[in-house]
Amino acid sequence: MTPFFTMSLLFGLTFGQTASLCAPSEYIIHVEKRECAYCLAINTTICAGFCMTRDSNGKKLLLKSALSQNVCTYKEMFYQTAQIPGCPHHTIPYYSYPVAVSCKCGKCNTDYSDCVHEKVRTNYCTKPQKLCNM
Repeated sequence: MTPFFTMSLLFGLTFGQTASLCAPSEYIIHVEKRECAYCLAINTTICAGFCMTRDSNGKKLLLKSALSQNVCTYKEMFYQTAQIPGCPHHTIPYYSYPVAVSCKCGKCNTDYSDCVHEKVRTNYCTKPQKLCNM
């Protein structure tokens, strides 16, 4: 191997995480309750993007720590609350959602992230839509 190729490979392995494309990204959440007259479209930011992962095909030869699969997840976040319009008095009209401030590549934390990708997931309104800019 040439010295340039070897240095490039070492640099890529060492600093691969910092060059990942994991960052806050604009996202619209659609929220509705059966009792309420409207669907609320909320503009927020989520963590999305690419994180370096390791091929687990050689799992018998590698340590468990070398097999970790990193995901783009929250580094800093806060929660906002929005009110769904058109709800009757007996219904709680509030919906809280996370807002990403910064992101990182790391292990998925089920305390505040949905770590499983569902195949049948809808993100649209079935009722008249109201826009919420927070």
